[in-house]
Amino acid sequence: MHGIPSLIGDNGRVLDLAGVGFGPSNLALAVALREADAGLAVRFLEKRDRFVWHGNMLLDGSRMQISFLKDLVSLRDPTSRYSFLNYLHRQGRLQDFINLRTFYPSRREFNDYLSWVASDFDGLCDYGMDVVAVEPVRVGDAVPHVRIRARDAEGRERSLLARNLVIGAGATPLVPDVFDGLVRKGTGKASSGPLVIHSNDYLAAAGELARAGRVAVVGLGQSAAEIFLDLHARGVDVDIVARGPAMRPADSSPFANQVFDADYTGYLYGLPPAERADLLRAFHNTNYAVVDPDLIDAIYAIFYQQKVEATDRHGLLTRHEVVAARADAAAGGLLLDLAGLDGGELRQRRYGAVVLATGYRRRIHEELLRPMEPWLTGGEVGRDYRLPTVPGCTAGLYLQGCCEATHGLSDTLLSILPIRAQEIAVALTGGTGWGRGQQIRELTSAQ
Repeated sequence: MHGIPSLIGDNGRVLDLAGVGFGPSNLALAVALREADAGLAVRFLEKRDRFVWHGNMLLDGSRMQISFLKDLVSLRDPTSRYSFLNYLHRQGRLQDFINLRTFYPSRREFNDYLSWVASDFDGLCDYGMDVVAVEPVRVGDAVPHVRIRARDAEGRERSLLARNLVIGAGATPLVPDVFDGLVRKGTGKASSGPLVIHSNDYLAAAGELARAGRVAVVGLGQSAAEIFLDLHARGVDVDIVARGPAMRPADSSPFANQVFDADYTGYLYGLPPAERADLLRAFHNTNYAVVDPDLIDAIYAIFYQQKVEATDRHGLLTRHEVVAARADAAAGGLLLDLAGLDGGELRQRRYGAVVLATGYRRRIHEELLRPMEPWLTGGEVGRDYRLPTVPGCTAGLYLQGCCEATHGLSDTLLSILPIRAQEIAVALTGGTGWGRGQQIRELTSAQ
């Protein structure tokens, strides 16, 4: 896996594996393949210019919502040198972290851990490469490999060839239709037009938000709660606007958390689609539109103190839907039309800026793979995360982070990264090259 030259064009060379994106999912796969001594020619393409994990939500005081033991490797091999505990040891902070008496490091520290691991794989990743398409390469009537087309930061197109492809490109911000054409990326610098950003760009725009006047945060989940508290600390007046009736606590109880275990993936996958969907709905409040209870307590205390002081610095506009949004040319902000869901009352509110904490959608793979559609069966993704292809197409197409409907709620999270990486690595190598090959094959077949 070492010594592969930087991406300069396909030049007829066919890699064993190419990866789209180099976030935690494909990083975990890179680690698994290296530790298996798989001997594959591998290269990853990452749109960002460096490794970063949710960089614009690394807020002061924000903590992980899962245990540090669910790092890139520990569930697969606790002795790996890429574990979070070894990272702490190498940084000289292991005893200090133990003194914190917590399983939940800060989000900034976990990002630093991931970056520390990623730095060991710089030779396998081309940063600043935006993949635009995956195309079949025909040899007679067969498709033994694919061409991955990408653009660099200067807009120059590059490409490479690979027998297998794994897409771990993450998600794109979900923007409500009423804000179409208004959203821009936060830069932290003043620019023309109203400031409407997605939470994905929050920290980059925080300075501008602090000067914008009253801010509307649209949403009622974890990101909305964290952004509200951060803006409150910056002295910004905020309205939380949401369709829901109240902030709901995340269910992190032990039995509920078992839906994120690796064994549960195999169980869920083996069920009929309708039963899978029922279970996903039943456990929806373990991950979506919910907030850590300590944040709910902190926000409630803020609003209670407002009542004590008889002030209205912040507003909580639950059971309200934004039905229209437009720039307010006179005041330089935005006008939002809010419809009350209890009675249908319509009110208009003026804001200096809007932050959309409205979640994400995971469809990047659909656009990238559009040229491959004639070679896909349209059936369900396999248990090993491989898309089914028609006879004659032997190129392997794998998905990471876009298989929630078949593999469960953990698919978009960090919880199963080591096991999923192991399963894909076994599929790519046929289980060969592993120091604990038989044990790994048995573990995989048992799920």
